Amino acid sequence: MGRGDLSDDEWARLEAHLPRNLGRGGRWQCHRRVINGILFRQRTGLPWRDPPPRFGKWKTVHDRHRRWSADGTWEGILRAVQADADAEGRIDWSMVSVDSTSCRAHQHAAGAHARSPRVAGKRGKPMHHRLDEALGRSRGGLTSKIHLVGEGGCRPLAFVITPGQWGDAPQLIPVLERIRVPRPEGGHPRTRPDHLGGDKAYSSRRNRSYLRRRQIKHTIPEPKDQRTNRRRRGSKGGRPVSFSFDKMIYRRRNEVERTINRLKTFRAIATRYDKRAYVFHGTVTVAAIRLSLRTG
Repeated sequence: MGRGDLSDDEWARLEAHLPRNLGRGGRWQCHRRVINGILFRQRTGLPWRDPPPRFGKWKTVHDRHRRWSADGTWEGILRAVQADADAEGRIDWSMVSVDSTSCRAHQHAAGAHARSPRVAGKRGKPMHHRLDEALGRSRGGLTSKIHLVGEGGCRPLAFVITPGQWGDAPQLIPVLERIRVPRPEGGHPRTRPDHLGGDKAYSSRRNRSYLRRRQIKHTIPEPKDQRTNRRRRGSKGGRPVSFSFDKMIYRRRNEVERTINRLKTFRAIATRYDKRAYVFHGTVTVAAIRLSLRTG
């Protein structure tokens, strides 16, 4: 086992959720070696063609990651790992927080072919494919943005990837709708946390109405201009947010910031090198799986 590879305990947690065979009599190359190769690339950010020989052929490593990103295999594995963590009591539902982070895009991340990609051996487009490839221009150049919900144990629960110039408030509902942690004993997956924390960028009447409708308690400060507008509307402006705002609870919002810091220890996330949005989505998903496998 090399530095950064899956430990025996992590592999035991992950192995049960991996695909069994390739189909039509084919067999996968050793899952553990290939996934360690994918993790090596995630951690170092090196080109796909340059991994050490101990991970096998570079094309096998690249194709495995691209295929599993396209058909949703990585996403299914993440949910299965989250279900195990929830059954063991390692997910803190008492407080989740939402935040976003921008990722600079390398020059090699631009220039994807305009033609829509296809899933190998299947019809239709890849999951999470975007026509804009989740690339946007801002003062810093080409960027992508990860909108993330993290639980109290500093592990990602769900995320959405958008172009870098997109705002935070409109993405609150889409990212919360992505929370789906299956229950091993059966029944509907868990989709609702007990409490949500966020900074004032997520304060809007639409978001607060959505959270009240789903009966999710929330601690989100109200910007000064929204307070002024509410007072101007008088009784129609609604109840002041300050009555329900708890500064002690709001301090726990640093948990999602620490989650983002953990994600960005993977260099392939801190700087985006993937041309396709669905491949970059798979890259972030693999990092989320690795963080969810850790028990500490």
